[in-house]
Amino acid sequence: MAVKNMSKKQIEIFFQRLQQQRPHPQTELNFSSPFELLVAVALSAQATDVSVNKATDKLFPVANTPETIYALGVDGLKPYIRTIGLYNSKAENIIKACKILIEQHHSQVPDNRKDLEALPGVGRKTANVVLNTAFGQPTMAVDTHIFRLGNRTGLAVGKNVLEVEQRLLKVIPKAYMLDAHHWLILHGRYCCTARKPKCDQCIVADVCQWPDRFEFGATRPTTKFKN
Repeated sequence: MAVKNMSKKQIEIFFQRLQQQRPHPQTELNFSSPFELLVAVALSAQATDVSVNKATDKLFPVANTPETIYALGVDGLKPYIRTIGLYNSKAENIIKACKILIEQHHSQVPDNRKDLEALPGVGRKTANVVLNTAFGQPTMAVDTHIFRLGNRTGLAVGKNVLEVEQRLLKVIPKAYMLDAHHWLILHGRYCCTARKPKCDQCIVADVCQWPDRFEFGATRPTTKFKN
């Protein structure tokens, strides 16, 4: 059964409740500067935030600027991130990115998409995270959690991450846009999980459009919502 799109009223309720649950949502990656965030997000591709934090907790006290990480070189960086998947290519990309930041951006992380995506290993999702979390821009980074949640709930149905991203940017009320990325990731990570979603504990189950949610314990809604 196809998932219906949420109505405007349902979307408003959806984000209102997520905001009440987590008034000040934050990324679970450890960082203290835009550059540390950039490195952490680059490392997080196909890896958990927990595994990235374990690595950066050892790396950043030793090197946490483009100059100091570049000075490590690829071989010097690898031991710090060896426990993270794809660490060989990630080490090479981070060193190349550091060189570009030093030579072209005065060692500062760019606050625009064009320059960020020009850095090795930085794609649209990583750029969106940095722009949103480090620079407070209303972007939407769609990871596996948000892609799943958007399609499952009817919040943003799309065949690929770009379609879901564009749909989210269109339907999310401006008042919630800045923090929406974190709310959706955290809800997807801890409640709307892939195999066994906790629909019986979900605070937005009544506005969710997923037909199977009742099989996972969601209470059938008694209120009909209109646009």
